[in-house]
Amino acid sequence: MNAVLYHQGRFPPPTLDWPQLLPLIGPANAAIARYAGLLHGIPNPNVLLSPMTVQEAVLSSRIEGTQATMGEVLELEAEGGPLDESTPKKADIREVLNYRAALNEATRLLETLPLSQRLIRDTHRVLMQGVRGRSKDPGEYRRIPNWIGTDGCTIEQARFVPAPADKLPGAMDAWEAYLHADAPDVLIQLAIAHAEFEAIHPFLDGNGRLGRLLVPLFLFSRGLLARPNFYLSEYLESHRAEYYDRLLAISRDDDWTGWCGFFLRALIAQAETNQNRVQAILALYQARKDWIAEETHSQYAVRALDWMFQRPIFRASDFRDAAGIPAPTATRIIRICRDNGLLRELRAGSGRRAAVLCFPELLNLAEGHNAF
Repeated sequence: MNAVLYHQGRFPPPTLDWPQLLPLIGPANAAIARYAGLLHGIPNPNVLLSPMTVQEAVLSSRIEGTQATMGEVLELEAEGGPLDESTPKKADIREVLNYRAALNEATRLLETLPLSQRLIRDTHRVLMQGVRGRSKDPGEYRRIPNWIGTDGCTIEQARFVPAPADKLPGAMDAWEAYLHADAPDVLIQLAIAHAEFEAIHPFLDGNGRLGRLLVPLFLFSRGLLARPNFYLSEYLESHRAEYYDRLLAISRDDDWTGWCGFFLRALIAQAETNQNRVQAILALYQARKDWIAEETHSQYAVRALDWMFQRPIFRASDFRDAAGIPAPTATRIIRICRDNGLLRELRAGSGRRAAVLCFPELLNLAEGHNAF
């Protein structure tokens, strides 16, 4: 089978089958609006949604072949050890943590920059910092061909060959112009922008993860979300074969409409899943806020709970040192939470080694199943 080549000169698509897409456009926009309304009412989304952000990083990285779980990522982070590549698992975890750091960096950059090539390149530097692709020119567009296929395949055996290196600057200029052009529908514009970025494949590594980061960043930059807390990778990971097939069909068959329909269905389904998960996390927070206040009778109860939401796997010593709570009170709060089942020991303390604790209810909600 011959490799499918990038659709040079056929972006943006001149036409779409709008009658086929219209039944999905309204529901997709309504689903995003409902989710945005829910986020708007959350007092501190950076705290309450921290586990969901980690899970998004895990799933987006898993699409690219990493094997780390959310629990493994948070446990290694809690251990405070070196985030190196001494084992394949540690290398996977470092990639997940970089994804989260890249999202945070892009969000910070959006305070002063538009969504642009400059922002994308700066975000790519963070994404690739200290990981397996660090030798592949972080933040710099590739100057050589690349191709997508089975490991070790030649360009002739590839499934897809992205934009040629000499055409890449022009392709990215056109992509950036499209980001800021008027469009009949913003979500269709996002679908096309994501697909085009993946087809261009501007970097030597990290293109898939960066393209998926584009989704919440675009929604945030266009004012559809107050924060870039939208998590699409769960749907894309569970429909991975169709995801790749729909992207390939753009260059092979000019089937932009089929891709846009798939993307809108992904937004609708994932917005509902995200909404249900956020509502469950918010309900857990409200219930446990009352519980921890009654059980501990401490003025620091809510501060302790917020800290546990932001770091649902942690060392007891880190809680005592960093939560801003007097050490005797912090120790007592941990003991009460552990004895009553809010916290569970993942690793018992021994000598000078602190216990590692987890918050099972929150982690299971973020995972979407009982993993803890």
